[in-house]
Amino acid sequence: MVRTPLTPWERERGERLGTLLRTARGERSMVEVAAAAGLSAETLRKIETGRAPTPAFFTVAALAGTLGLSLDEVAALATPPEAAAEDAVA
Repeated sequence: MVRTPLTPWERERGERLGTLLRTARGERSMVEVAAAAGLSAETLRKIETGRAPTPAFFTVAALAGTLGLSLDEVAALATPPEAAAEDAVA
């Protein structure tokens, strides 16, 4: 099965997610946060660096819960800028 290439927005969204998670992690170690979320440190590293720009919903939800982020905060990153602008006008 061939995977469809990611769009520029999908790559940017992955980088923004990684930045949010890195910031929320703060001084905690990657190993500590990954273990608490039920992930490997390598998976968390890939997400934080944007090398895994489209993690599964349950992975994101586990990380958000571990880091004290609301899914609304995370979802705001997943909204393309055009859609956010349309919502603001409507």
